[in-house]
Amino acid sequence: MSTATLPPQRPTESAAPRPDSGQRPAGPPNANGQTRSPRIMIVDDVEVNILTVQGYLKKVGYRDFVTTSNPHDALKLIHDANPDVLLLDIQMPEISGLDILRVMGADPVLQHLPVLVLTADQDPVTKQRALDLGANDFLQKPIDPHDLVPRVRNALVLKAHHDQLSRQATWLEQQVKARTAALLASQQQLILSLARAAEHRDNDTANHVIRVGRYAGVIARKLGYLSKRIPMLELAAQLHDVGKIGIPDAILLKPGALEPDEYELMKNHCSFGRKIIAPISGKDLEVLRTHATLGNQILKDPCSPLLKLAAKIAQCHHERWDGKGYPLGLAGNDIPIEARIVSIADVYDALSSKRPYKEPFPRQKCFDIIREGRGTQFDPQLVDAFFSCSEEIIQIQLELMDD
Repeated sequence: MSTATLPPQRPTESAAPRPDSGQRPAGPPNANGQTRSPRIMIVDDVEVNILTVQGYLKKVGYRDFVTTSNPHDALKLIHDANPDVLLLDIQMPEISGLDILRVMGADPVLQHLPVLVLTADQDPVTKQRALDLGANDFLQKPIDPHDLVPRVRNALVLKAHHDQLSRQATWLEQQVKARTAALLASQQQLILSLARAAEHRDNDTANHVIRVGRYAGVIARKLGYLSKRIPMLELAAQLHDVGKIGIPDAILLKPGALEPDEYELMKNHCSFGRKIIAPISGKDLEVLRTHATLGNQILKDPCSPLLKLAAKIAQCHHERWDGKGYPLGLAGNDIPIEARIVSIADVYDALSSKRPYKEPFPRQKCFDIIREGRGTQFDPQLVDAFFSCSEEIIQIQLELMDD
């Protein structure tokens, strides 16, 4: 047989006044913010024992009880009723109090519930086992009300402190999440603004840097790059050309007619890095090439993982797999993987976009150029990853088309 009094669910906060003070004990607020009595659960296979303990506690003002004489019902009732303290008999048929304690100890929701063991067993080994399983205190049968009341009160104080700490921890966690989200949003906006400043100087649109970041994320994901680092890679990639801020307008904006042989080279897809900057040559080209080093200097910050990554990308995204790139002449796996990823994303977007010196190339021509650069301009593995996710890249391109 079991009996249960189950008021509506409510927060598990708990105040713990002195129940022997003559005042009705106050408990945590309910769903309406009103203070309620602490909820006490009693589990004992002998009904008269439940009534006796309940009677003692009612005399000092406690009113909210959940009780059962069937140990099979105990765990479900504990979950449903969410009591503030549990008075638990040890010696019960089929399922003992120790069995219930063992299950509670493995449950992160129940393991913090104060448990007072009701027992007539004088065996110290049994008491030790109960303590090891999470019991907080013992009440010897027959129950003495002068012993019962202060021990229940102390258990409620313990529960109140735990609930207060839990509420504080939850509040702090929410504050950290909110502030982290706000900081991330500000960081993203600042990065995009800085990237826009660089791109607008040579007549590119802000969508170029956003596309390059998104392409880089897609390629990295296909490559098996750490998923938790992909958002940072996408942000850092947007700053790949921030060094253009340090390039004079006379060079950066020069429309310059191409020489016939340069034009033919561009049409024949011979040098992908050169095609992107083909209108610039000679001394002007050497000045423009310094933008990678300038970008690294602008972004270098040993305290920021994001800026360290962005600096590495800005420095190395014009390196080539065959070692013929700039500014460092790195080759193969010596080029940071993030820079290799951004390189192919940047080249594809440059080829497929309108620039002051060219119209956008047809998509198939862009793909041919990327494919032709496999093993020379680009890491072969990245070219394969690029084409395996080309449909997703095209979708991003369509979503972020320039006006």
